[in-house]
Amino acid sequence: MRLISIPVSALLPLLPSSPRPLLRRCCLAALPTNGRRLGTEGPAPRPVIGQDSVEVSGHSYPRDDFTNVTPKVLDKVGRNLHNQSHHPLWLIKERIKTHFYSAYVGRWGNPLFSVHDNLSPVVTVEQNFDSLLIPPGHPSRKRGDNYYLNRRRMLRAHTSAHQRELVSSGLDAFLLAGDVYRRDEIDASHYPVFHQMEGVRLFSNHQLFSKVQHGEDLSLFEAGGRRTPQKQEAHSLEAVKLLEFNLKQTLTRLITHLFGEDLEVRWVDCYFPFTHPSFEMEVRFQGDWMEVLGCGVMEQELLNSAGAGNKAGWAFGLGLERLAMVLYGIPDIRLFWSQDERFLKQFRVEDIQHPVCFQPLSKYPPLHNDISFWLPESRESADGRESFTENDFYELVRSVGGDLVEKVSLVDQFTHAKTGRRSQCYRIIYRHMERTLTQQEVRRVHEEIERTAETELGVQGRY
Repeated sequence: MRLISIPVSALLPLLPSSPRPLLRRCCLAALPTNGRRLGTEGPAPRPVIGQDSVEVSGHSYPRDDFTNVTPKVLDKVGRNLHNQSHHPLWLIKERIKTHFYSAYVGRWGNPLFSVHDNLSPVVTVEQNFDSLLIPPGHPSRKRGDNYYLNRRRMLRAHTSAHQRELVSSGLDAFLLAGDVYRRDEIDASHYPVFHQMEGVRLFSNHQLFSKVQHGEDLSLFEAGGRRTPQKQEAHSLEAVKLLEFNLKQTLTRLITHLFGEDLEVRWVDCYFPFTHPSFEMEVRFQGDWMEVLGCGVMEQELLNSAGAGNKAGWAFGLGLERLAMVLYGIPDIRLFWSQDERFLKQFRVEDIQHPVCFQPLSKYPPLHNDISFWLPESRESADGRESFTENDFYELVRSVGGDLVEKVSLVDQFTHAKTGRRSQCYRIIYRHMERTLTQQEVRRVHEEIERTAETELGVQGRY
């Protein structure tokens, strides 16, 4: 893996000169798609998990052995924080949208990128995985990492699930914002629901090479090519290098617009099934490198299946929470779901470009409790699924403790020398974002986690 660590200012000479505000860290209304607005009016119906079905956004889906959504997660569906006026996620989405509207204009003065921010988070497994060339058996498909309504439907794990349908509709340049859902660890920067913004831009042969000397002699594609670490078999090396430069230039301009020149950035070579070559952008945050987006040259097979086989393009996906945490100095991802007026009022600014420096609410003390248990003896179920995964335990803790839980970490594990049984010990840190917790109320929650872990996960407590 190649790491490139550079300040944003080092790339500025490569960028076209244009005025942009230099804001220090901490200091969509959607366009129509093909003439129709993507959205609904009024509050969405509350999701319901029944004995035989799951109801989400007014639609009913049959349950089966893959169903693993929880009431606490489904309760977030329809909240659409990115569309709530003056919420910090709305602010950063609007700033990104405004930047693309002003920086990328078509020949008639209209915005080059359209914006779509109200597509349903319920997608098919085919949309979420197959349309993006993610093969069967790929680790990202695991039940333990996703929220499935049933074997055919799920809550999207990334906004890329809509990439093919938007390209198929004839769009060449678009932004897509929405809530996404993943089962994950519990800490200050991970939450089962977060928000992404997807960007896609496609180029015809003329569009990509029009400003290159003798560009008429160059081509997006080459016959008989082979895949290398630098390119796909269908693409010419000249096309890929121009696409990569345009992609990194676009994202560098965006980050500079949001944060100013002094933010330290590095590009990391990585792998995604739907782009090649692929990169991650990381920024320096609180002394550590934090990944804020992934990007790359779109797999040509994906474009071919979407009816755009005569074009090549790039795509990126960024985390709105990650950017907002850096830009506004928000220390804990749970705060985005707070309804505390002391938090929300800080982001009610007249101008979305106005710098906001989050003023922390009173820092209430944490309380921690440990839980130790023997894992189930059988490690794999009849259909090949593991009988216990760490994400199963994290999800159980979230379901019982909700946002009282600040962090869960594995602090000890061992295997019994004679029986071969495995034991794990987790430390659960509890902290309310708006008041002081008592050990008595935390203990009640913790005991419920212990009981539920034994009944639902099949572990044997050691407490």
